[in-house]
Amino acid sequence: MRSEELVVKALKDVLGDKLSAAELQQALEKPKSLALGDFAFPAFSLAKIFRKAPQQIAAEIAGQISQAHFEKVQAVGPYVNFFLNKSEFSQTILQTVLQQGQAYGNQDLGAAGNVPIDMSSPNIAKPISMGHLRSTVIGNSLAKLLRKANYRPIKINHLGDWGTQFGKLIEAYKLWGSEAEVKADPINKLLEYYVRFHKEDVAHPELDDEARAWFKKLEDGDEEAMRLWKWFRSESLKSFMKIYKKLGVEFDSFNGEAFYNDKMDEIVTILEEKQLLQESRGAQIVDLEKYDLNPALIRKTDGATLYITRDLAAALYRKRTYNFVQSLYVVGNEQTNHFKQLKAVLKEMGEPWADEIHHIPFGLITQGGKKLSTRAGRVILLEEVLDDAVELARQQIEAKNPNLENKEQVAEEVGVGAVIFHDLKNERMNNFDFNLEEVVRFEGETGPYVQYSHARAMSILRKAAAAGDKVALAGTYSLNDPDSWEVLSEIAAFPAMVKRAVNEYEPSVIAKYALHLAKAFNKYYAHTKVLQDDVQLGARLALVKSVATVLKESLNLLGVHAPDRM
Repeated sequence: MRSEELVVKALKDVLGDKLSAAELQQALEKPKSLALGDFAFPAFSLAKIFRKAPQQIAAEIAGQISQAHFEKVQAVGPYVNFFLNKSEFSQTILQTVLQQGQAYGNQDLGAAGNVPIDMSSPNIAKPISMGHLRSTVIGNSLAKLLRKANYRPIKINHLGDWGTQFGKLIEAYKLWGSEAEVKADPINKLLEYYVRFHKEDVAHPELDDEARAWFKKLEDGDEEAMRLWKWFRSESLKSFMKIYKKLGVEFDSFNGEAFYNDKMDEIVTILEEKQLLQESRGAQIVDLEKYDLNPALIRKTDGATLYITRDLAAALYRKRTYNFVQSLYVVGNEQTNHFKQLKAVLKEMGEPWADEIHHIPFGLITQGGKKLSTRAGRVILLEEVLDDAVELARQQIEAKNPNLENKEQVAEEVGVGAVIFHDLKNERMNNFDFNLEEVVRFEGETGPYVQYSHARAMSILRKAAAAGDKVALAGTYSLNDPDSWEVLSEIAAFPAMVKRAVNEYEPSVIAKYALHLAKAFNKYYAHTKVLQDDVQLGARLALVKSVATVLKESLNLLGVHAPDRM
């Protein structure tokens, strides 16, 4: 039985049906200091029921609680403070972690239900910038968290692979491009052609007519236009995949905007049949006034469909294909209104699953407090940032541990992991400033600090094994000193942190948790001779092994490697 459950049961035995187990669990608090106990129950909610002061209620409850599983239970003002039996608790928690390993913290919240995650979604023929980092790593971490909670995530890279820009790109390639150039450096060359087009069409506006003609050919399925479009898409994807491989991110689908070209007519037909389409200045809209939203523009005056038409088609396709229990869109905060409109139109269409669509918004990455912007010349290429981070990690490893085996691999894991961790330790709605030197530091609230803590735990275990002391999966794990208790309390909190991160779609819960556990462990290591040969050696090694296990799994849930040596 988990520690919170022990406290809830003890309270339930005293209070009966005055509060449900769920209400009691929700009311429980973690005191700011372990000196105040491991859990605290505030008695305020019982004041009206018992018609007594909360302080008096707390004192009466504390006097009636069974002392089984607790060192003591005491009332402090309006709170009932519970101090768990440290020896009993350390035995239970360490044995659980050692036996479950990386499965520790697994839970069944999803009953194996499918969850498509729309994430990353770069534009074809343009480089992946730092602006794409957040959607990619937040989406990847959410997929890992959902899998741990027994959902079945489906990662979809909804590529920006359609639109008038492809007419411009084809025209530019026809005028100035070469196959050899594109194959040698696809993204940069295609971008170079595209940028040149926009410079040239100032003096030669007829280029726009040629570009429109090429896009019309593409829409009509012209053989040459389709061949070039497919080639540009394929070359772009090859380039993208190098970055995704570096980040350790894989996808289940690359169905982008083009995939839904033949699926939008059905949406318009459904809206017409349900008499939801209205004329407005020659365009067709769905009125969303009752949702306090602007009208959703479905078709422009020239008959062209818009993003929302495409997203409606995508939502319907995903429901039919995956029969999802949730559908997530990891897209920037600036698109909040778009997704409100999307859900509202689906509700008007009579789709009950509209409420299972969730926009997972996030804030901006800034530099020097300013938004990264292509037009303002502040575009930062993600591949260059990752390469620079790896180089910084390599320099620090060379300085701290020049004889380390697999230095290149460790530098890659530390550098890339530092960038991912820095993004995910920030609550996703917050904007944050990016400074690479701070991100790749081995000290402070960084990914390398957590990785180093894991490597330190593994080093202790290797030394113990060399001396013939291996961690047994079952034994006497009785620890009751204050430093080990702080570590144990953190380890015990991991399943609850996983649940919270899943329910709030918030990877930062796990990143911050990993930092707290790493700090508690390093404090323990500084104050305790772990390898001292005495009766508690086995228990201390079990604690170190559990720390290594939970830190590794925490980093894994963020998409970050945990090297055994650093």
